[in-house]
Amino acid sequence: MSDPFNVMASVAAVLLALTLSCVQVRAEELSALARLQPEATSLSDLGQGLAVDLAISQPVPYRISFLADPPRLVVDFREVDFGQTPAASVDRSDRVETLVWGPLQPGWSRMVAVLDAPQRLTSAEVARGPGGGAVIRLRLAPTTAKDFADMIARAANGAQAADWALPAPAKTDAPILRQTGGAPLSVVLDPGHGGIDPGAESGDTTEAGVVLGFALELAEVLRRGGLKVELTRQTDVFVPLETRISVARAARADVFLSLHADALAEGEATGATIYTLAAEANDVATAQLSERHDRADLLAGVDLAGHDDEIANVMMDMARTETQPRADKLALALQASIQAKGLQMHRQPIQAAAFSVLKSADIPSLLLEVGFLSSKTDLDRFGDPVWRADLQAAILAALKVWAIADAAEARLIRQ
Repeated sequence: MSDPFNVMASVAAVLLALTLSCVQVRAEELSALARLQPEATSLSDLGQGLAVDLAISQPVPYRISFLADPPRLVVDFREVDFGQTPAASVDRSDRVETLVWGPLQPGWSRMVAVLDAPQRLTSAEVARGPGGGAVIRLRLAPTTAKDFADMIARAANGAQAADWALPAPAKTDAPILRQTGGAPLSVVLDPGHGGIDPGAESGDTTEAGVVLGFALELAEVLRRGGLKVELTRQTDVFVPLETRISVARAARADVFLSLHADALAEGEATGATIYTLAAEANDVATAQLSERHDRADLLAGVDLAGHDDEIANVMMDMARTETQPRADKLALALQASIQAKGLQMHRQPIQAAAFSVLKSADIPSLLLEVGFLSSKTDLDRFGDPVWRADLQAAILAALKVWAIADAAEARLIRQ
């Protein structure tokens, strides 16, 4: 719902010059964002007022203004293709003397309704339309000539110089640039679960506790190795998925490493396992783990996977075309380093899963199961300081090897 005095308007002189010229541009020159749906479009009388229902195939930004002498309603859209539909065919109103529409300039279309008397806007909304489209609904009511003139004057005085510019872009953080070796590698360690979510359990031992202790030790090993390290949690607290990713972004992380120690009731589950992102889990065991982690985040109401709109998905997929191969190379480096230390790994050391925590589009991310609480062998290893130190040293070595190769590739791309 919009108050008429808050409706965006253009300078009257500019609008007057362009009002009728808009219909002279050929429709096939459009690369339209939306198409008119004429069967659900109409202008009709609403008492002494006017009802405008403009149905289009998808929502687009629009703005409303009024002109005088004669009184006109002007609606500008981010590009709408009106096709071959005559504007007069949808005009069923005695309040409208002439209706025209068409392309105005690159990126913009316009509809102009010449009114028989001054009208004011009482409401404006976008409703769901047929076939998943949208309907722009405008409602107008009669007003006096003086109030109509005052409304146009106020709009003209408040108009911006750049009449046709898009809104100013929202302020966002600078993109995370790929590391080139000129600064210490920034790593965010993510001890899984915590607080109200203990994760897997074996007796009095919880996954949340095991990976927190391991992560705190690993952080010190990495820092002594010259890396910059942040943790998503340093105590036994629950950290939502959204916050875990936010920590990585705030730290401008080069790598996001989530640490887990799960349990499986069925199948082989022993040794370290590295997970990269996949659209779907690639075996039954992986599917069970993926379901567990996603449900934990969904329970707290912060799993964003189901809320991505189409545009966000496209943008993230584009980012992953660069990020995912880098994560895959890190997974290979980590596998080689762990095996070089003689440490046991799962019979399939690198797997793919749809873990939500791996879905950051612009930060190479891995999930490392350091072992499984359901394995007596692994459970014993978690309490062995020598085993923990060896695995932590292997992780440090892998990150250093990967960072050198990744930086060299980044410098080559920039050239």
